[in-house]
Amino acid sequence: MKPRIKTFLEDEPGPDGTFGVEEITLSEQVYRQLRRDIMAGAYAPGQSLRLALLRQRYGSSFSPIREALNRLRSERMVVATTSRGFRVAPLSVEELWDACETRILIDCDALRRSLAHAGDAWEARLVGAYHALTLAARRAAEPAMPDPEREDALEARHQEFHHALIGACRSPWLLDLSAQLYAQTERYRRPARAGVTAYGPQRDVDQEHQMLLQAALSRDADRAVAALAGHYRETARFIEQVLTRADRQAASA
Repeated sequence: MKPRIKTFLEDEPGPDGTFGVEEITLSEQVYRQLRRDIMAGAYAPGQSLRLALLRQRYGSSFSPIREALNRLRSERMVVATTSRGFRVAPLSVEELWDACETRILIDCDALRRSLAHAGDAWEARLVGAYHALTLAARRAAEPAMPDPEREDALEARHQEFHHALIGACRSPWLLDLSAQLYAQTERYRRPARAGVTAYGPQRDVDQEHQMLLQAALSRDADRAVAALAGHYRETARFIEQVLTRADRQAASA
C-alpha cells in the first residue's frame, strides 16, 4: 500500500471553524502542488521540468514525482520529451481557440440538459455559488499586494459557479469533459491575468456572470446558452491579445 498523508480538505473553515481533513498519497500531493503551480504560471510554457529541481521544490522522491508528471501528461498540462523528461505544455492561440470552442460545445449542451432537469436544490446551489463567487471577486480586487491565496480562492469559486450551472445535466461524461476543458482554459487564463486587475473598461465579467445567473434561473435555455458562449469567447479574445502582445515583445527583444 502506498504511504498516505493527511491534508486539509477545504480551503476555508467549515461552520464550526475547523478544517476537514483527508488522506492522500504522496503522488497525489505532488500532483496537486505541481498542477497548481503550472496553473498559476510558476513555470513558463515550454519550461523543462527537471526531476532534481522538482524533488527539491516539493520534498518528494522521484517515484511520486514521475507519477504526478504522467498524470499531468494525460491531462495535456505537460508533454514528454525525447530524453524521457517532461516540460510544461506550450501555449498557442490555435490551441486556445480549439479548447474554447470545444468547451462551448460541451458546456452549452450540458447547460440545456441542466435547465431541463433543474429543481429547487439546483437553484439553491447555483445562487449560493454565485454569491460565493462575488465575495471572492471582491476580496481579490481589494487594493493590496497580489495575494496567491485570494486568487486561488477566486478560481475555486469561479469553477464552482460554472459547475453549478451544468450540475443537473445528469451526464457524468459531460461533467468530466467540462472539468477537463475548464482546466485547459484556466491554464491560459491565469497566467494571462497575472498582474492584471481587470479585463479592461470594455468588459464587466461580474455582469456577465449575473446575466448567466438570471438567464439560468428563468430557465431560458437559449438566452443562457448564448450568454455562456459569449462569456467564453470574450475571455478567449482577451487571452489572445495577451499572447499576441507577448509574442511581439519577444520577437522585438
